[in-house]
Amino acid sequence: MLLVLRAVLVLVLTVSLKPGHGSRLRGKSVKLVLDPSVTPQIGRAAATIANMSLSPWTYRESCVESRLPRKISNAVCLTSGCLSLQGGGENLALEARPIYHQVLVLHKISKQRPGPRRRKRYSFRLGTEVISVGCTCVRPSVAPQPPV
Repeated sequence: MLLVLRAVLVLVLTVSLKPGHGSRLRGKSVKLVLDPSVTPQIGRAAATIANMSLSPWTYRESCVESRLPRKISNAVCLTSGCLSLQGGGENLALEARPIYHQVLVLHKISKQRPGPRRRKRYSFRLGTEVISVGCTCVRPSVAPQPPV
């Protein structure tokens, strides 16, 4: 995910803010400088943790061509319950649930240039997406039923 962002060191993007929250920046361009020394952490270590967990998971990629980064990995829980510490299989007294995290993304927006040279130009809008980063064991949520 960070490899795509790392490749773009300086990027001009259009910031669209909600009214009342910094409206003086509305429609202005700001420079986004990304730190090239940041390296991605997903790899063998993440796969090892996913397999050693009591609620193991795997990753499924989503790909959107107009988004930076184009590919984002989401964790998918492999069991509905949690694995037993004694190795006796799945314990359904606990539930495996995804852990969510909100990340920043850039959405590519095409602009038509007026005139005879109609080259496509693009701007980027800053947005957020909620992704699942792993799974954990939780006690099941039980809603009490009213007496009949």
